[in-house]
Amino acid sequence: SMHSCSKETSPFDPLLIESKTAATVVLMLSSPEEEVLTKACDALYKFASKGDENKVTLLGLGAVEHLYKLISHEDPVVRRNAIMVFGIMASNHDVRKLLRELDVTNSLISRLAPEEDVVIHEFATLCLAHMAVEYTTKVQIFEQGGLEPLIRLLGSPDPDVKKNSVECIYLLVQDFQSRAAVRALNVIPPLLELLKSEYPVIQLLALKTLEVISKDRETRIILGESKGLDCLLKILETNELSDLHVEALAVLANCLEDVHTLQLIHQTGGLKKILSFVGVSTVPSMQKNAAKAITRAAYDSENRKILNQEEVEQCLINLLEIDNDGVKVAASQAISAMCENLASKRAFGLQGIPQLVQLLSSDNEEVKEAAVTALANLTAASPSNASAVAEAEGIEPLVNTLNAQRDGAIANAATVLTNLAMQQPLRVNIQSCGIMSVLEEPLRSTNSQVESKAAFAVATFGCDADARTELRNAGGLGPLVELLHSKNEEVRRNACWAVMVCASDELTAVELCRLGALDILEEINLSNCKNNFSEAALEKLLDNNLSQKYSQMGYLSSSNIITDGFYDCGQVKPGVKFLSLEELSMQELTDRRAIIFINAKSQEDIHWNRFVADKMGGPIERDKLHDFSWELHISEIEFELKCNVVPIGKVKKGTFYHRALLFKVIADRIGIGCSLVRGNYNRAWNEVKLADASPQGIAGLLLPPQEYIVDLMFEPGFLIKQGSAEADQYKHI
Repeated sequence: SMHSCSKETSPFDPLLIESKTAATVVLMLSSPEEEVLTKACDALYKFASKGDENKVTLLGLGAVEHLYKLISHEDPVVRRNAIMVFGIMASNHDVRKLLRELDVTNSLISRLAPEEDVVIHEFATLCLAHMAVEYTTKVQIFEQGGLEPLIRLLGSPDPDVKKNSVECIYLLVQDFQSRAAVRALNVIPPLLELLKSEYPVIQLLALKTLEVISKDRETRIILGESKGLDCLLKILETNELSDLHVEALAVLANCLEDVHTLQLIHQTGGLKKILSFVGVSTVPSMQKNAAKAITRAAYDSENRKILNQEEVEQCLINLLEIDNDGVKVAASQAISAMCENLASKRAFGLQGIPQLVQLLSSDNEEVKEAAVTALANLTAASPSNASAVAEAEGIEPLVNTLNAQRDGAIANAATVLTNLAMQQPLRVNIQSCGIMSVLEEPLRSTNSQVESKAAFAVATFGCDADARTELRNAGGLGPLVELLHSKNEEVRRNACWAVMVCASDELTAVELCRLGALDILEEINLSNCKNNFSEAALEKLLDNNLSQKYSQMGYLSSSNIITDGFYDCGQVKPGVKFLSLEELSMQELTDRRAIIFINAKSQEDIHWNRFVADKMGGPIERDKLHDFSWELHISEIEFELKCNVVPIGKVKKGTFYHRALLFKVIADRIGIGCSLVRGNYNRAWNEVKLADASPQGIAGLLLPPQEYIVDLMFEPGFLIKQGSAEADQYKHI
C-alpha cells in the first residue's frame, strides 16, 4: 500500500495496555471513559494488524458489535481509532459477513462527510472497498447514496483516500445502475485527474474504472468532450507508462464502437497511433483486445469506412502472424467483420488469404474455425478472392477442414468450397480431392448448420457423374435421404435440392428410391412443408426410375424414354415397398399378375403399329374380347420360367397393357413421341400428338397438334381422337 507509516495513530504516546489477553481489552470497549476507549481501540488495532487469526479471535470475542457503536461516537478521536480497527478487520471474510448482518454501510457512508478527519476517510473508504466486493452491498451503497461522497473523495489530498475511493467506485460500477449514476455525478473529470497521479496503483484503478463505464455510449461521448481520449493516447505514447498500456488501450477500444467517437479519434490522428501501437506491441492480450475492438467497431458501416481509410487491413494481417492463438482468432474474426466493406474485402484478397489458408492447418480448433469463417466471408460473391484461395493452395486444407472438430469450422469449410465451385476449373480441382466421400460424415451431423451446408455442397458437386458415383460408394446417399426428414426448413430445402441433383442418373436415382426418398418426398409434398425443390426432386427421381414412376403414377410422358431393364409390375398400393427386379425375380411363383420386363433387340424397319398387335395375338373382335385367353398364356410362361418376371419378347398373347407397353418401347427407340397411360380393368393406352394434315387453320392460324389414342387391339394402327366416345370406350371409362 502507499500507507505512510508516519501518520500519528494517537495524539498521546501509544500506551500498550497491560492486559494478559485481548478479551480484557474488548471488555474495555464498554467503558464510558473516552481515554480508555481510545487506548483500547489503539491496542486492538495493533493486535488485529498482526494477522488474520487475531481478527477471527476478536470477532469471536464480540469486538465487532462494540466497535460498530463506537464508529459513530461523538468524540472524534474515539471515532477515528474505532474505524481504524473496523477498516483493517473488514479484510476478513467472516468479519464482512457480520458487517453485512449489522448493516453498517449507512454509518460508514456518514463518515465520508467533508468535516471528518482524513484518517477516518481513509479507513471508512477501506472498509467500504472491502465490502463492495459483494453484489448485495454494491446495491446497498448505491441506494444509500454512497456514490456522491466517494466521488468527492477522489479529490482528497490523501493518496490512501484516493486509492480506496476509486477502488470502491470501480467495484460499484460493475453494476449497471451505478454506471449511469456516476455519469450523472460527473465522475469523468476526477477520474481523468487521477491518471496524473504519481502512484501507478491509483492510475491503474482509474483506468479500470474508465474501462467499465466506457461500455456505455453516453460515457464515451463525455469522454470525448472532456479531452479524455487525448489523455489516454498520451499514456500509450509514453514508454515509462507501459504498465498502463493494456488498460488504456482497453478504454480506447471501447471508444472505437461509436461512429461519433471513432471519427473524433480518427480526425485527431489517434486511430493511426492506436493501430501502429498495436502493430509494434509485444503484449498478446493487448493485441487480442485491439482486434476484438475492431470487430465490435466494424459492425457499423460508417466505422468500416473510417477503419478502411486508416488501412486497418494491414494491421490485422500482421496480427495473423503473431505466435499466439488468441490473437490469431481475434484477428480472423476482425477480418470477417471488415469483409462487409467491399474495399476491405478486396484489400484482404490481395494479401491475407495465404495467411488464413495457412491457419487451416493449425492444431488449435478455434484458430481453424476463425480462419475458415473469415475465408467464407471473403469468398462470398467474390470470384477473385475465390481464385486467390485456390492459388494459395487452399483447396486440400479446406477439404481436410470438413473433418474438423468444431461445427462452425465444418459448416464454413463447406461454404468456402461451394463458393469456389462456382468456377468450373476449381470445381473439378475440388472434386479430385475426394470431397464427396468426405461429405458423408458432415451429412450425419446433428448440427443443422452443418447439415444444411453439407447438403448444399452435395447439390453443388453432384452435377458431375463421377462425383455422384463417389458419394454413392461412400454411403453418403443414406444420410442425405435422412436429412429430408429434418425439422429445419433450410436443411430440408437443401437436402431436396441435393436429391434432385443426384437423381440425374439411373443408378443413383434407383438407390435413392431404395432408401425411401420417394415416400419422404411425397409426404413433404402433401404436407405444408413442401418447397420448390421437394416437388422437382420427386419428379426427377421418378423420371430416372421409370419402372417405379409407372408403377406409382400410372403414366409415362413422351419424354420418359423406356430402355432395357424397365419392368411393369402393375400399380403399387400406397405404403407398399417397391421391389427391385432382383427382389422380384427371387420371389416364389404367385398367382398375382406377371411382371413384364423389357430387354428388346433393336427392331428392323417395320409397319410397327400392326407389328405390336401381330406380336401379341393379332386384332381382337370387340365382342370376343372376353374369350381372348391371355391370362392363361402368361401363367404358362411364368410356370415355364419358374419366375414372376416375364420378358416382353416371350408374350405371344397380350392384352391392352402389354401392347401399350411394347408400343411405347418401340416408339421410344425410333424417336416417335408417345406417352403410356395405365387405366382400370387391365387397360392401358398410348397417346400421340399429331399436327393436322392441313396445318393452315382458320384465318391462316397454326392449329395446336391434336391428341390421339393408338388402337392396338381392335383395328391396330387406327388413331382415335382423344376425348371422343370411341376413345372413352377404348379406355373403358
